[in-house]
Amino acid sequence: MSPDGQAYRDTAKAPATLDAPEPLSPRSRDLSLSAIVAGLVAVLVSFGGTAVLMVQAGHAAGLDAAHIGSWLGSICLALGLGGAAISLRSRVPVVMAWSTPGAALLITSLVGVPFDQAVGAFVLAAALTLLCGVFGWIDPIVRRIPAEIAGAMLAGVLLNFGMGIFRGIGAQPALVLAMCIAYLLGRRWAPRYAVLAVLAVGLILGALTGLVRLDGVDWRLTEFVWTTPAFTLQAAISLGVPLFVVAMASQNLPGLAILQAAGYRPPASRLVAATGLLGLLSAPFGAHSVTLGAIIAAICAGPEAHADPARRYVAAATYGLTYVLLSVVAGAVAVFFQAMPPALIAALAGLALLGPIMGGMASAMANAQRREAALVTLLATASGASFWGIGSAFWGLVAGLATHAALEFRRKPA
Repeated sequence: MSPDGQAYRDTAKAPATLDAPEPLSPRSRDLSLSAIVAGLVAVLVSFGGTAVLMVQAGHAAGLDAAHIGSWLGSICLALGLGGAAISLRSRVPVVMAWSTPGAALLITSLVGVPFDQAVGAFVLAAALTLLCGVFGWIDPIVRRIPAEIAGAMLAGVLLNFGMGIFRGIGAQPALVLAMCIAYLLGRRWAPRYAVLAVLAVGLILGALTGLVRLDGVDWRLTEFVWTTPAFTLQAAISLGVPLFVVAMASQNLPGLAILQAAGYRPPASRLVAATGLLGLLSAPFGAHSVTLGAIIAAICAGPEAHADPARRYVAAATYGLTYVLLSVVAGAVAVFFQAMPPALIAALAGLALLGPIMGGMASAMANAQRREAALVTLLATASGASFWGIGSAFWGLVAGLATHAALEFRRKPA
């Protein structure tokens, strides 16, 4: 969204395809501290909030520290290189991530499954994703999502993060209130650096009060361990297909909708194909999936990254390059983030996402004729309801599109 609340649509300023023959480096005039900080905050929110799930899944599978580090490191390297390269080439803030619902699924599903068979299932899920992108099955779906429903889904996905600010006050009142004060002062006097002020205050207070303890962090380098895939029907049915469905429904489609809500028009099928190819290359090292980011995409593609949408790609590139660096010590960094107080991560995420929440709600309610469908999308997405392992973001889209179809069928535009 642009600063005046209107969805960004000027593709002449922000190329919406991946074909532009741009060099793989940002133009110096596009660099900004606010975009770099947005990228770093996105890393902090994404890694700090979900890396522990993969560590738990690795322990459930009986993996040693080297294999867990390889799992984390290979995903970090794949999504970091892929997202940074595409963002720098296209000048669009393309953010890649791992499948968080997929990692949660693996905590229980990996028990008793030999890891080489699990890797075979990872390869299958990535190959299915690649085929969906290559055959162009994604673009027709994304084109049929109205902007109001995309905006409502964005607001619904992020709403719980906004409310997390106030839950954090109950857990760590002094820390979170200080971060809120820093945000308000920053928004009043230096809006582009408000999130930087929040991050600095949170880390300094966390260190001074002893809430951040780094005694148990072992900064060993990542060992990338190759596992030859073994393909079995049981692992394909119990792991491969569910991983593919969960990643597509809970990450890729919502991620594309969030980019659409921010006003960007990247080629959806080609982006999904890129995630499938990256997942295919990294799966033998333990990576369970590479997907498009959803929540963190809102941080990098939102107005807090930069007022000019054509310069927000720097945030996504910063995010990707930081993940490349994290891949070198991925296992240790996971332990580092576990040492940070959850209230700090929750408050930082909520304050960084206030702008995207406002933008999504403004877009959702802009068209009076579609407000009801947008409201259904918002409520269903924010509910957190999950069915068959698929998260509420997908079901919010389904509910919103069904309501839109029922109300708009053969009705003349207002």
